[in-house]
Amino acid sequence: MQCNISVRLVDYLNPTDQLDLLTLLDMYARDEMGGGDPLSEEVKSRLCRDLADHPGAMSLIASVDHHPVGLLNAFLGYSTFKARPLMNVHDIAVHPDFRGRGVGQTLLKALEEYAIAMNCCKLTLEVLSGNRVAQKSYERFGFEQYALNEATGQALFMQKWL
Repeated sequence: MQCNISVRLVDYLNPTDQLDLLTLLDMYARDEMGGGDPLSEEVKSRLCRDLADHPGAMSLIASVDHHPVGLLNAFLGYSTFKARPLMNVHDIAVHPDFRGRGVGQTLLKALEEYAIAMNCCKLTLEVLSGNRVAQKSYERFGFEQYALNEATGQALFMQKWL
């Protein structure tokens, strides 16, 4: 069931936006797909200020009837092969009561519009292999698994904690 969804660009220095961002991100962090643990107080105290200082950060909040129900955090990157910027979706979260109602697709569409206006060549994201619901949503939006060609295989996302 679709609902009337509005999307706004987050002002990291606005107290209302700060509260909405931290509430939605903490909800995501506590979810199984976000790791299952709440955000630490240290992260909550620093995050919005740090994002405001990060020139490539962009966050969008989706609301239904003025209630925040979805969050998308993204970061501007760069494609050396295309010599153009790219936009990477770092987090996307939708309140459980509003999943399957078009919130995620609306957030992605809003981000796509910003990315096109910024001359980005592509959107990128990572998704857990066990999160089939999200994978289907991303595929419906037009995302594909990344591979240069069949012989070299699909790209893997890797990390090393510092």
